[in-house]
Amino acid sequence: MPELPEVEALRGFLDDHLVGHTVTRVLPVAINVLKTYDPPLTALEGREVTSVRRHGKFLDMGTGGGPHLVTHLARAGWLRWQDRLPEAPPRPGKGPLALRVALEDGQGFDLTEAGTQKRLAVYVTEDPLRVPGIARLGPDPLADDFGRDAFAALLRGESRQLKGALRDQSLIAGIGNAYSDEILHAAKMSPFKNAGRLTEDETTRLHEALRTTLEEAVERSRGVAAGRLKAEKKSGLRVHGRTGEPCPVCGDTIREVSFADSSLQYCPTCQTGGRPLADRRLSRLLR
Repeated sequence: MPELPEVEALRGFLDDHLVGHTVTRVLPVAINVLKTYDPPLTALEGREVTSVRRHGKFLDMGTGGGPHLVTHLARAGWLRWQDRLPEAPPRPGKGPLALRVALEDGQGFDLTEAGTQKRLAVYVTEDPLRVPGIARLGPDPLADDFGRDAFAALLRGESRQLKGALRDQSLIAGIGNAYSDEILHAAKMSPFKNAGRLTEDETTRLHEALRTTLEEAVERSRGVAAGRLKAEKKSGLRVHGRTGEPCPVCGDTIREVSFADSSLQYCPTCQTGGRPLADRRLSRLLR
């Protein structure tokens, strides 16, 4: 799933390639991705793109005097830029193409989604805050005012495990399964540790790990073409998706805990005092 660093990199890429251009056609291929009907997609046509912003994992393309095109790529969605779009309009079918946006100079992009679970979401709205997922977002962890004390205030009173708390978009916007693993590894903390019971030093360490991990990932992705961002993300991950490989910090074997629809990866030596975490149904909270 694209998370904050990849979506921020896409925002930068689209800011360079979209702003100042005029939308000529918006072609829906998979109708199920459209979550709004008023304004219609045609309200974007003939409008100049004036801004590209990010809200958590949402991309927001603003137009001059017209509505915003807001996209959430979900787990398997992606944006594919094309310097020259095909002349023929796309045909609905079973392929991954969901939506095409064409510009006045022949360039444009496709929104695609692999797999059978279709969760890619597209909204056309006068105000991005009307999108339910944006309206309930917590603070952006890369914002200037997201300091250590603000982070501590968010965790105060939390009863959830750190892994779940970091992934909660209403608590902190933009962090998903991969970067929560990376942040906890950098902070040397168990994913099952109680988020509301951190010491002052642990809170400081987790905040520093969060900021550093995300900032470094954004920097690695900066300037990378949209088509190469997925590979760039994978190459920069230390523990997520690397079950069975040696930890790059201590050399211990990276282990995994599986859930119904996801999994987490961690290093026992770095994060849990050398103790492997059991299956989630048997695990006790590691303090």
